[in-house]
Order: sequence, then C-alpha cells, then structure tokens
Amino acid sequence: MLEGWSFVGPAMLIILGLSVFPALWAFVLSLQKWNGFATPKFIGGANYARLITDSEFIDAVVHTGVYVILFVPASVLTGLFLAVALNRNIRFIGVYRTAIFVPFVASAAATGILSTYLFSPQYGLVNNVLRVLGLPTQGWLEDPNQAMIVIAIMSLWGQAAFTTVIYLAALQDIPSELVESARIDGASRWKAFWYVIWPQLGPVTVFVTIWQVIGAIQLFDLVYTTTRGGPLDATKTIVYFLWEKAFKNLQFGYGSAAAYLLFLVTLLITIGMVVYARRRNLEAF
Repeated sequence: MLEGWSFVGPAMLIILGLSVFPALWAFVLSLQKWNGFATPKFIGGANYARLITDSEFIDAVVHTGVYVILFVPASVLTGLFLAVALNRNIRFIGVYRTAIFVPFVASAAATGILSTYLFSPQYGLVNNVLRVLGLPTQGWLEDPNQAMIVIAIMSLWGQAAFTTVIYLAALQDIPSELVESARIDGASRWKAFWYVIWPQLGPVTVFVTIWQVIGAIQLFDLVYTTTRGGPLDATKTIVYFLWEKAFKNLQFGYGSAAAYLLFLVTLLITIGMVVYARRRNLEAF
C-alpha cells in the first residue's frame, strides 16, 4: 500500500498544485475585488451580478457563439470528408496523411502570422488573387463583419486535422465486410456510406463535436495573435474578455468570475450533448 502511494503521490501533488488549487483560488478571487497589489476585498456575488448586466461581456458571449456556429460544423464535416478521402490504399497515402496533420501541430503564433499575411487588405495573398481575377478586394481582418469569419477559416485550417485523425481511426475500425455486403446487395457508394458507415460513426461524431465545441468556446490564442479583439471588438471572445480584465486591467476578481461563468456554460453544454447522445444511443463516453 505504502509503495503504491509512493509512486502515485508525486503525480497527485503535481495535479493538485497545477489544477485543483488554482481552480479553488480562482473561485475565491471571483468573490473578491483585487488588483493584485492592494488587500483583497470580499464582495460576494457582486462580480457575477455585474457580468450579467455588462454589455461588453454579453457582446463577447455573442461573438463566441458566432464563432462556435461557424467553426464547429465546418471542422466536423471537413474532418469527415478528409478522413474518407484518406481512408484508401493509394500511393503515398502516408505522405498525404502527414501533410493533413502538420497544421494541427503548428503554433497559434505561426497560424496568426500566416493569417495576417494571407488576409491583409493591402498586401495579402487573398486580395492579390481577387485583384488578378478582377474581383473587389475585401477588408478581411480589418472589417468587423468579416474578421470572425477569417478567424474561423484559419482555425479550421489548423484544427480540422484533429477530427480527420479521429474519423480516420474510426473508419479503419469498421469491418470491411459490412461495406462489401452492401455493395454486393446493389447499394451505391453513397448509400453504402450513408446506411452502413455513417451509423457506425455516430459515437465518434458526438465525441469530436463536444471536443470542438469546448475548444471553440475557449478561443483565445488566434485572436490574440491577429486582431487583439478588434476591429471594434468584433472578435473579442469570452476568454479574451477575461484575459483583458484580469491581466490587462488588473481586475482579477472580475476576470475570475468570467472564467467561472465560462466553465459553467461549457459544463452545461457538454452535459446536454452527452445526455442527448445517450438518448439517441450514440454514447461516446
């Protein structure tokens, strides 16, 4: 018994020190007013009450919701399409699979710099292509109506590889005999996919959807390296909002309250999706 705890103990201490303790401390901070220097002042739920009526926070919630709607369905469908395309025994298939996964391991800073060069209104590659084609150029990251779309596109470029890998693994676990039997019975390639393969991918789809929703709600790094929440706060997400309040404006209590509201929303969405999946017999957990 003692020997077992001697192996597990150090890891448990690290987990407690890096996750549980900061989470508890952040909750205590959310009930206080503190700028990091003065003595903390206990104010109870005032920070949470202020958040509910803060128009800036509400706008950040809306921007995050728009991003989730733009990014999650596109990442799931793109990952599925690429996985089906890569689930073949063709020449250089290993190279293609590696090339698809490379953007996923690229840093957010590199992706942000690439976004800036590609979608710059003045010298960006995309606008240069539009000029060659005789089409009107766009404002992209400098246009409040287009900036979030660009963020979603660049996120898709980097994150679709994750859903591709998960779907590809699931496709390779489906017995080939099922598809072959459907084709022998006269099913077309599309019907074999829709009626045989797709039902087998239900639990995987639930998993990747929940994973991508959680990641989308926590969007920060790409916004930070490209727009810094602009233009006109059009890309200010919840995480960028709480970072700005806590680490830029030194409102640590207010920022911690925003973090806990984000945690609550993420938890409720995850529980809702899991319950829905279990009722539809698509359990992924």
